[in-house]
Amino acid sequence: MRLETERLILRPFEDRDRAPYAAFVADPEVRRFYPDTLDADAANRMIDGWQVKLERNGFHYLAMERKADGVLVGDVGLARMDYEIPGRPEVEMGWLVGRPYWGNGYAPEGARACLDHAWQVLGLNEVVAFTYRGNHPSRRVMEKIGMTRDPDGDFDHPLVPRGHRLRPHVLYRIANPLK
Repeated sequence: MRLETERLILRPFEDRDRAPYAAFVADPEVRRFYPDTLDADAANRMIDGWQVKLERNGFHYLAMERKADGVLVGDVGLARMDYEIPGRPEVEMGWLVGRPYWGNGYAPEGARACLDHAWQVLGLNEVVAFTYRGNHPSRRVMEKIGMTRDPDGDFDHPLVPRGHRLRPHVLYRIANPLK
């Protein structure tokens, strides 16, 4: 799977992406809305798992590469839900941008390309996104790409420990406009 936007190439992760991506997920500021940072081994396991899911499902998280210079700026993609949350959505969207690349609009640009793929190629009925309720940067991206908050869908994330400040999550939805 490979998608292109005006400024980005969205593609499967390659070995050259491992070190810069590991630096992104080791950054406490980038991971401030996750329960913890990741070391290089954990980042590599995550990328390896994503590659397996991409092969199996035909879509998953992709490397977000800047066309101008080939630099990895983060990840973006669609993923089948592999754990249950209220309402049982089938496909979620997510992104992560490395701190040096914040504020350039890469997350909404990549996310819009993924939504176009979801509607035009995959024929999905709906995509959801969710985040810790205090993650206002991601919530702004969700709103910029046309997602709407579903307060009835808000939930405590099952993979975040009980009592952890990051457990309360908000849910955003967007329906396929072609259907």
